[in-house]
Amino acid sequence: MPAVPRLKIGLSACFQHADPTRPLFTGKTLQYVEQSIAHWLMSAGAMVVMVPCPTGPTARGDVTLDHYAEWLDGIVMHGGADVWPGSYGEEPLREEWLGDRVRDLYDLAVVKAFAQVGKPIFGVCRGLQLINVAFGGALYQDLQTQHPGALQHRNATTYDQHFHDIHIVPGTHLAQLYPGKPRARVNSIHHQGIKRVAPDFVVEALSEPDGVPEAIRLQAAPGRGYIAATQWHPEFHRIGSDTLDDTAILNDFLAACSAAKAHPSVPGAGPLGIRDRATRLLRKALLRRR
Repeated sequence: MPAVPRLKIGLSACFQHADPTRPLFTGKTLQYVEQSIAHWLMSAGAMVVMVPCPTGPTARGDVTLDHYAEWLDGIVMHGGADVWPGSYGEEPLREEWLGDRVRDLYDLAVVKAFAQVGKPIFGVCRGLQLINVAFGGALYQDLQTQHPGALQHRNATTYDQHFHDIHIVPGTHLAQLYPGKPRARVNSIHHQGIKRVAPDFVVEALSEPDGVPEAIRLQAAPGRGYIAATQWHPEFHRIGSDTLDDTAILNDFLAACSAAKAHPSVPGAGPLGIRDRATRLLRKALLRRR
């Protein structure tokens, strides 16, 4: 029997912007993926492809993000830098919370390209925050400052070994993936968090005891694609530890990719509008910086 074609899963790029002081690739912009998340996806047999940003001063040719969205079976939105508060209509409260406006533009465009053709989207950490913003939600710029009673959600010393408990919301799709498991332990590596959930999304998990949204999903409806995200990094959980086994989440996402591949959507038929206002604001801000 012929082998079943493997799923091709896109992974959004992380950015290191041009730095004249860097000893290697001096003055060059680097786009890369973090090894653990690529290996997490590959553990289920998926082929992982980084989706590079097709724009910038060195851009050549006519390849677009739409081409990647047509070719790939799904996309995972990477963790990383803060989301620029201007993306959700706020002024930065501190300079260190400016985030990465260039990456915001890229990420918003990636989400839009894949959503419009109905390809599944899964977000991790920053990916959850970016998806929430893309569809009209808002963030706390800093949980410790703006959310009374917030846990410490990031510890620079312990990093991926910093944990807290979550409550899985009954009746949600995530609860169906973990029957009889109302609580779990996850890593926590963020200082921003969801303040207002995007319309048409549901919260599937909350941190305990401060109630910060830890997992979201686009509400199921005819014609809507699969969009889900976790605030924690599933790729950092060790098999056999006391943390959540994220295998069910990975398999669920890949099953959605297989289903979308078998029954493709009509291009341009995406059910939701991406936050185009944020994109316009970003472009204006970037032009002012030149």
